[in-house]
Amino acid sequence: MVVATKNQGKIREIREVLSTWACAVVPIQQLAPNFRVEEDGTTYADNAIKKAQAAASSTGSLALADDSGLEVRALNGAPGIYSARFGGVDLPQAEKNRLLLQRLVGVTDRQACFRCVLAVVSPQGRLETTEGTCEGFISTEPRGNGGFGFDPIFVVPAYQKTMAELAPDIKNAISHRARALQQLPTILQAFWA
Repeated sequence: MVVATKNQGKIREIREVLSTWACAVVPIQQLAPNFRVEEDGTTYADNAIKKAQAAASSTGSLALADDSGLEVRALNGAPGIYSARFGGVDLPQAEKNRLLLQRLVGVTDRQACFRCVLAVVSPQGRLETTEGTCEGFISTEPRGNGGFGFDPIFVVPAYQKTMAELAPDIKNAISHRARALQQLPTILQAFWA
């Protein structure tokens, strides 16, 4: 299955979650080095579907794509689908995290949600989607060295740790992406039925 992302953190997480499957996970760059899709949809599903359809079409393989983001209640759901571009495309992630924390200075409601929509598309164009979420809140400072993206500032209440502080096996069991990936067996059975 080709994974339509160049984000190495996502590829690593997908491989780890799917490691028990008899399914090779191949990054899109290996099959289509110049693959690029503009994420101009208005929803996570729009972007995930667009990437999966383009990957399936360009490689002739079953394709998986995700679009995900962080939704902060006090910011009316922002950064949301713009999470990867929050503060600017070229802004380093540590700076994006700092910018988000600055916007929440003095804010007591720090509830947030990571959301992931996965799209799977066959070379024949069959499409299925799934969604996963992980509820938590935004910390007051970055903590931890694991994970990627907003993980150092997203606290999982059940553990009172940021995603970046969690052991990979725990993160890969409870994250928004893991929860969406856990639904894949049912989706893939529909493809092969």
